[in-house]
Amino acid sequence: MLIKILLKYILGYVRISVEGYYIERFINICTTSKILIWNLKREKGIKLFLNVGIKDFYEIIKIAKKLKCKVKIIRKRGMPFLINRYKKRKIFFLSLIIITILIGISTNYIWNINIEIEDNIEIENIEQDIKDAGLEVGMNKNKIDTQEIINKIRLNRNDISWMGIELKGTNAIVKIVKAKEAPEIIDEKDYSNIVSNKSGIITKIIAQNGTALVNVGDEVKEGQILIKGMMEGKYTGVRYVHSLGEVEAIIKYSKTKKIPLKTTEKVNTGKKETKYKIKINNFQINFYKTLSKFKFYDTIETEKKFKIFSNLYLPISVIKITNQEFEEIEKQYTVEEATEIGTRELEQEIEQEIGTGKNIIGKNAEVVKTEEYVEVSVTYEVIENIGMQEKIEEFDTQEENIN
Repeated sequence: MLIKILLKYILGYVRISVEGYYIERFINICTTSKILIWNLKREKGIKLFLNVGIKDFYEIIKIAKKLKCKVKIIRKRGMPFLINRYKKRKIFFLSLIIITILIGISTNYIWNINIEIEDNIEIENIEQDIKDAGLEVGMNKNKIDTQEIINKIRLNRNDISWMGIELKGTNAIVKIVKAKEAPEIIDEKDYSNIVSNKSGIITKIIAQNGTALVNVGDEVKEGQILIKGMMEGKYTGVRYVHSLGEVEAIIKYSKTKKIPLKTTEKVNTGKKETKYKIKINNFQINFYKTLSKFKFYDTIETEKKFKIFSNLYLPISVIKITNQEFEEIEKQYTVEEATEIGTRELEQEIEQEIGTGKNIIGKNAEVVKTEEYVEVSVTYEVIENIGMQEKIEEFDTQEENIN
């Protein structure tokens, strides 16, 4: 399909509008007659915009007349029209031929890699892993083994549950589904302890099955056994069990931050300058002086790759460089202002870490003042369920500990 459209561009095509009450029949007749039409856009139900080759245009006219539809040429594209327009400019025409040949050759290579991750989740270093596995810009499509690349990446990473690579035109589309981390599920038939997944002070412990090793008010550490998967009876002796129970504790979340009383802030002046450069594969052509006229500025670069159709990228891109000027203004805070800023920022960070639906029972802020800064410490106290199952592997050691 892509080659056919490229051929139509070389032979010439027109962008037309077709208006009438039989648009659906018009499209069906074109499809039945094997007339290639593309870039269809419908407007108000009775008007259709589309591209069609020069040779097929006259067939389109005949179909439209039968269906009493109006046809209008919006614009003309392709080599024949360019030749007609610039037939007196031989150098330009020769350059155009060379460019067309180069474009034809470039279609055998990959000039863009598009990585699509489900739910737009970030996967660290995936771009570099794809490159190391053998897929990068400038590669010949015939030398790319997509399955081998997928196998290499999945062999080195355990955070990907599915991956696929599709080559379309000069575009490589890499689709990834990130693996979801699931907690280890302990079978009810397995012997297990309940251990603490956080450090805190016990407020509630109910051992439904197993032996509680801590009491309300005890301070426990992460990984400490709370309910042991063992029980001892007068007649049964010591036996292993799958521990069951509920354990809650007060967990403390603390953060500290220094807020300078005197600082320098960046204030945008609204002035900016825009510059451009062309990138041809790895070669760059600058159309500006390297230095900016601004003393202080932030630079934003955006790259736009050239493409003829949706997936036919070229090894040419335009890089837009925007320099935004800012001024450095000294800001003096009072102790109260600095304390308020630090407290607010720390509270936001801690509440984001705690998450929603938690029972917050206390919040405390402490301030240390100096001549240069204010040090703010914020602590939250939260009641949480801290018990998690842990499978018992070494029975002899466990039995020695209980005895």
